[in-house]
Amino acid sequence: MPVTKDQILNSLRVVQDPDLHQDIVALGFVRDVKVDSTGKVDVTICLTTPACPVKEQLKTQAEEAIRCVPGVTGVNVTMTAEVRSARPDANKTPIEGVRNIIAVGSGKGGVGKSTTAVNLAIALGKMGARTGILDADIYGPNVPGMLGIHGRPKVIDARIVPMSAHGITAMSMGFMIDGDTPLVWRGPMLHGVLKQLLQEVRWGALDYLIIDLPPGTGDVQLSLSQTVPVTGAVIVTTPQNVALQDARRAVAMFQKVNVPILGMIENMSYFLCPKCSHREEIFDNAGGENAASKLNVPFLGRLPLDTAIRKSMDQGRPVAVDDGEFGKIYVELAQRVAQQVSLINSDSKRPISVVKGP
Repeated sequence: MPVTKDQILNSLRVVQDPDLHQDIVALGFVRDVKVDSTGKVDVTICLTTPACPVKEQLKTQAEEAIRCVPGVTGVNVTMTAEVRSARPDANKTPIEGVRNIIAVGSGKGGVGKSTTAVNLAIALGKMGARTGILDADIYGPNVPGMLGIHGRPKVIDARIVPMSAHGITAMSMGFMIDGDTPLVWRGPMLHGVLKQLLQEVRWGALDYLIIDLPPGTGDVQLSLSQTVPVTGAVIVTTPQNVALQDARRAVAMFQKVNVPILGMIENMSYFLCPKCSHREEIFDNAGGENAASKLNVPFLGRLPLDTAIRKSMDQGRPVAVDDGEFGKIYVELAQRVAQQVSLINSDSKRPISVVKGP
């Protein structure tokens, strides 16, 4: 008897997405099942993000399941991805072409929020997601220097064309002002500028737009949450109590304006001596993970305090561009962020389990 498409689909029902807890057929991931006369099977599996951390696991399980069907002589499984858009909000204006807006915030300055936002954006781009970053820290725009971008953006048909570097697009007030020129603006002006950067920039088709917010819980955060549909927020902290207190305030602020928390990242978590490899917990131990647990939000992972990360940002070539040790850490963090976005955009309400960092 020849192999049928129904047999292949039934075999794939044993393959489950570990986060959504449903099989890939029920979730609609299986596309284009083809079976030729010799029993060779071609299947396309379309995931909800190219940054899926279990992509290879699902591919292997699918191949094994299909091979168990009697009469199958060969298997070819192609993995693709189509990022789902955030759920629409009738009270907010979406950004044309942008599927998900991810806010990266912190309760205080100096915790490495911008470094984290830039490297997350680059890591998502490396994995195949169409990604942009908006530097919403109007008073202290650092993204241009971190990305090594110089010059002014073009304006076409009254819309600003974002700059590009390292596989992502970027927009910042830093592109619009000269050097160390300060911006002395009041709150209403900030709201107008932020709205312009969101709606009057030609972002194009993006799976993820990362918003690097200023520190604290002020005008920009409120304007963002009231203006556009934010899929979720990532909170960056360091392990010591003073940073964690402000991080908890940032979580509470986003929750008050109904922005889901994608998770918490503990930056400057530890220091590894480059000479002897001794690990020193400079800012205390596991503070971010403990705070995330108490707040019932996902803990996405840890980042070390290392000179290489700082130098890479000063040189305009963030570590996520390369495949070194720290680049791999940012890729893992980006995968976990994408995981949370996919979960929020699905019909499931179950939170993903807390992640244990290194």
